[in-house]
Amino acid sequence: MQTRITTLLLFFLSASFAFAQTGTIRGFIKDAKTKDALIGATVLVEGTQIGAAADVDGSFSLAAVPSGSHKIIISFVSYKTKEIPNVRVESGNITVIDTEMDEEGTALQEVVVRGARATNTEVAVISEIKQLKPIAVGISAQQIQKSQDRDAAAAIRRVPGVSIVDNRFVMIRGLGSRYNAVLINDVITPSSEVDTRSFSFDLVPSNIIDRMIVYKSGSAESPGDFAGGIIKIYTKRRPDQNFFDAAATIGYRQNTTLQSAQTHTRSGANFLGLWGKDQMRSSAFPTRSADFNVLNNQERASFARLFPNSWALKDINIAPDMRLAFNMGKRFNIGNIDVSNITNVNYSLTNQLADVDLKLYQNGVLANEIFEKYTDSNYQRQSRIGVLHNWTLRFNPDFTMEWKTLFNQLGNTETVVRNGQKVVDGYDALSYSQRFENRTIVTTQVSGDHKFGELTKLNWITGFGYTGRWEPDWKRIRFQRLTDAVGADGQPAPFQAVTPNDPTANEVGHFFSKLGERVLTLSVNGEHAFGNPSDREPNRIRFGVYGERKDRDYEAHFYGYNNIGNASAILTQGIGSIFNPENINGQTGGLTMRDGTRDLDSYQGINNYTAAYLSGDLNFGRKAVMTIGFRGEYNNQQLHSVVVNQKRELVNNKIFIPLPSINFTYKVSEKQNFRLAFSSTLNRPEFRELAPYAYYDFNLQADIRGNTTLKTAKIQNLDAKWEFYPTANELISVTGFYKHFKNPIESFLLPVGGNGLAYTFINAGTAQNYGVEMEIRKGFANSVSPFIQNLTLVGNVSVIKSTVNLGDFVQGPDLGGEIQNYDLTGLTDKKRPMANQSPYLINAGVYYADPVSGWQWNLLYNVFGQRIFAVGNQNNPTVYETPRNVIDLNISKKIKQNLEIRLGIQDILNQPVRFAQDFNRDGKIGKDVTSLSANADQDIRKFRRGSYFTLTAAYTFGRRTVIP
Repeated sequence: MQTRITTLLLFFLSASFAFAQTGTIRGFIKDAKTKDALIGATVLVEGTQIGAAADVDGSFSLAAVPSGSHKIIISFVSYKTKEIPNVRVESGNITVIDTEMDEEGTALQEVVVRGARATNTEVAVISEIKQLKPIAVGISAQQIQKSQDRDAAAAIRRVPGVSIVDNRFVMIRGLGSRYNAVLINDVITPSSEVDTRSFSFDLVPSNIIDRMIVYKSGSAESPGDFAGGIIKIYTKRRPDQNFFDAAATIGYRQNTTLQSAQTHTRSGANFLGLWGKDQMRSSAFPTRSADFNVLNNQERASFARLFPNSWALKDINIAPDMRLAFNMGKRFNIGNIDVSNITNVNYSLTNQLADVDLKLYQNGVLANEIFEKYTDSNYQRQSRIGVLHNWTLRFNPDFTMEWKTLFNQLGNTETVVRNGQKVVDGYDALSYSQRFENRTIVTTQVSGDHKFGELTKLNWITGFGYTGRWEPDWKRIRFQRLTDAVGADGQPAPFQAVTPNDPTANEVGHFFSKLGERVLTLSVNGEHAFGNPSDREPNRIRFGVYGERKDRDYEAHFYGYNNIGNASAILTQGIGSIFNPENINGQTGGLTMRDGTRDLDSYQGINNYTAAYLSGDLNFGRKAVMTIGFRGEYNNQQLHSVVVNQKRELVNNKIFIPLPSINFTYKVSEKQNFRLAFSSTLNRPEFRELAPYAYYDFNLQADIRGNTTLKTAKIQNLDAKWEFYPTANELISVTGFYKHFKNPIESFLLPVGGNGLAYTFINAGTAQNYGVEMEIRKGFANSVSPFIQNLTLVGNVSVIKSTVNLGDFVQGPDLGGEIQNYDLTGLTDKKRPMANQSPYLINAGVYYADPVSGWQWNLLYNVFGQRIFAVGNQNNPTVYETPRNVIDLNISKKIKQNLEIRLGIQDILNQPVRFAQDFNRDGKIGKDVTSLSANADQDIRKFRRGSYFTLTAAYTFGRRTVIP
């Protein structure tokens, strides 16, 4: 495999030289008097459409300039246009122009600027980060395209200090997703999950992203609910001109594509993430379980027959993955109004098959004494529809309005067939899970940007967001038989379905859940500069208000089958026939149904959040600036349940927290900064973490329940950063950070008997998190070799340490939901690393882009250190996720400006995803997982996702010219 990849790569590299028929013009533009860089000055090659704008240091680069002599025209508002004739360009070489411009001697009349500064290039993102007052890092659409990342989750793991959990949740500086704030176009996104405070980054396709900026330090303008970072996703805004693009991708996953698998049938348009009405719980069912369970066996059986018998599995051959994307940009004038629209439509249908080894242990004196062991055949088919639709109306240079809408819908059909043994009990086991999940997120915003002269700016944003998550009819059933049992025919005895008298979530039955969350937002932000607006560093004051109203409705229902008398003749039938209508008759020897839903399994949440801030800059000469800010946040969090039309208040938390911040920047030179930052932030519990409702996780084999006593955590943050920008697209930085938590919210494993697992959320006493991040981005523009000129090296390393001090007692619910104090002495470790915290993160990449031939390729590497996946106690050791080395290769070629072919190979090494139990409790997972010694650790879950190959063709209809 490696030989084939090496041969292919060498072929592409050698081919890149064969197409060199043009050259490059690079240089710098400065003010002739002050020698300052003229940011935004326009450089054009006369007689062509080749042009560029000067970057933050006055540099520019014109690629793919035809060989020969050309006239270069340089223009800038309020400066005399400059013409440079007879600029010689040689094939494959670089021509350098360093020039200066003189100011116009006369006053300007009316000047209308139609263009906008590019924000989606690597240079633009570096320039933006350089000028920000808080400490930040980022990634551009240009780099995302080079990496061929499919969604925001894959793209953001290229950012320093960022790692991904479950291919969709972001961790920053080793802190779980609950400690990160996510904004889309400067509006806080609602959580996309039921059980945790998380935003699922796989919902955002990569080709609608303009850039992503990750703020590592706080500021008065930013929301206060974070500790790891604030991730701002900016979607594409305005096209440079009219265009229409289309792209199609076919994907092949090792050990999945063209393999056989078992799946279940769902009615409705599953390929669009939708489902049929027959999968919804009939409105005829009584609302409360108490009203349902008082009915007699026959009456309850009549309700059970309303569920379709769709349990039978079918065999399929898995087709290749498919992705389609359509992008359209339109720009026109209505009178004096500059109107533009950009629309992106994405569709994908993908597959994942994995054989998962799953083990539970007795956790006695010896390691690897198996309690239960299984092999899961897990097949998932995922569909996604994404739509971005943005309008921009520029009325004049002082007033712009935008309307941005983002819609994403994801459907996941999952079938798990679990084979194994309950070793200690002496049973063979066979279980099935048939699940369909739909997630929908919609955000729409209207915003306005106003300028009042050269000194004052004002912008406002009003938005509406909706998150929906449905699980229509999650079906689960478990069969078992004595391991050595033999039937009358001498063959192994048949499996028999387990049907307990009282329904439980891990036994046979139907589970339904529905979540709807609506968010209304309004923010107003202003900025006023003092002094001469032409000053390079004028003093500024910033102010604003933010308001948000969030409403959530969640309801869940669970129904379990139980037998009446001896029903073995039915329970030993196959999964496709057990639930035939004639078997669900409510008679002796037949089946009926009970409702296992509790009143607290549904809840309503309301959150009113308001904030106001004020910050200002203090400039100490031309080199040092300090930004001092104060933000105040008031939050009212309420949680209710409704029982027999009576609303019961579960939570009513009202809290005001002041959040000061200081950001200091010292300019060592024009290319070098030193930054210091301090901020107070917080972390609020989420509705699900508060709700006293138990949810069964089939894959984790554990109950998860909320805690109504959770308090808001308070965090103090310190950051120091040195950053060096050798050129406009190069960067070297080193950042150190320290965080102190009071009442951090952590996962807690309840002390229950047997091998059952039940988790809740608790407030620990204190915690601390500290570390160092290093980032480098290196280009070779001045190299004499054309090949090396086109190379860029990118790398970042984070080393992190964290400690949680739980204290002597924690407060949480028991299995009955009653709140109690747990004495931790002899129960669990009182000190440990924070859950989901990685001790190190490494990202590295080599990028090659030849603008002459159109060849691009990159080789990317990513790894994270072992992190706590599930917190343990004395009876059940802590489970860690172990490191995986991931290498990706991407190659692309542009053909005649209109067509681009891309080849991607993700996860070349295909190392196993491994979750292991720290049996010897030394805080690390060893390689010895088969020994019975007391020093061995234990594999809990292990599987391989498979290397992934994609081939993409992207075509632009008509000629698309980028205008700076």
